[in-house]
Amino acid sequence: MRFDRSTTSDDAGAGMPRPQAGRTIWVEAPARLHLGFLDPAGSLGRPFGSLGLTVSAPVTRLSLAAAPGPVNQVSASGPDVPADDLARAERHLHELQRRSGLGQPMSLQLECTLAAHAGLGSGTQLALAVGRAFARWHGLDLPTVALAAWLGRGLRSGVGIAGFDQGGLLLDGGPLADGSPAPLLARLALPPAWRVLLVSDPQCQGLSGSAERSALAALAPLPQAAAAAICHETLMRVLPGAAGAGFAAAAQGIGRIQQILGDHFAPAQGGDAFVSRPVGRLLRWIERQAQQPAAGLAAADLGAGIGQSSWGPTGFALLPSAARAQQLLDAARAAGLVDAGLSLRIVEPLNRGARVIEHPVRAQDAAGDPAAADVPRRADDGCPPPPRCAAPLRAWPQG
Repeated sequence: MRFDRSTTSDDAGAGMPRPQAGRTIWVEAPARLHLGFLDPAGSLGRPFGSLGLTVSAPVTRLSLAAAPGPVNQVSASGPDVPADDLARAERHLHELQRRSGLGQPMSLQLECTLAAHAGLGSGTQLALAVGRAFARWHGLDLPTVALAAWLGRGLRSGVGIAGFDQGGLLLDGGPLADGSPAPLLARLALPPAWRVLLVSDPQCQGLSGSAERSALAALAPLPQAAAAAICHETLMRVLPGAAGAGFAAAAQGIGRIQQILGDHFAPAQGGDAFVSRPVGRLLRWIERQAQQPAAGLAAADLGAGIGQSSWGPTGFALLPSAARAQQLLDAARAAGLVDAGLSLRIVEPLNRGARVIEHPVRAQDAAGDPAAADVPRRADDGCPPPPRCAAPLRAWPQG
């Protein structure tokens, strides 16, 4: 892998930059929902292919700076960062240093991370966030797909990589025969009024690692007719719905895709399309209720696109507006359908990728930009804000 490294008068020794006091790179990476595989059995010779979307919350957020001592320092600056995430982040940092040959000791702080094995793409987003922070701090011109390859991500689905870069509704064509990450076939911005109700069960975990591989190997191949139906729904309902044909088309398409795949993967999940029974019960009720006419609601906004992201336990319902999402959630609570242990939040589809923020802002980037301000954030992103800085910050979109 070739890469370019920007150099300055501060570069030292074998091209490694000297520590720069106060210089910090923040990266905030969004959660992604995996809406389904197109053809997991590869009936036309190309396995997998994925449909997914990014959402505004929760997030992974971390910061990277020069370490004050002679070794790497990996720590948590937020209260709920699991030890496993710290260990993974430390491995990623060591691998990036090994691959790049840049051994400057670094201080990596995790402010918050996505729940592991919950269907939110936590492993890929953590790896890419560490990778992007490392590349930006060292001035490496490395695309995200290269960082993913270095860190072993994107081996099956490409929507996590594309979500980190661009956000939105994403369709990939499955990994290439040479092992390269899946190419992005389509990317659409979802209408800003739409909302996603996320429902997760902290008592459950989705499959991963060897358990996931064993479960996939034990399943009968998805029939070609079922894969064709998924592709038909994707091409003629989901994508056109997002592109302007209307909410109902997208919701119906997602619901049908999830029904096909739910039936297929149910044997690996205790016989149900949802690994968490309370999540499935709530979302199926919302799906039925969403079909009922409501005052002020157009026929084109009826319905809900429900399903489970990847192996769960996070389930979702795509809904036409914040008001409709809140109305249905309130009705579900009143009906006693929301189990006490469930985690719920109404979030926006996110039509951008990760945010990369450098402090202090470089003079050449701040010139002519009086609007450069502190780190923008959402109150409901599930992550504490990064520390406020005396100097302004500047955010660069990925892509």
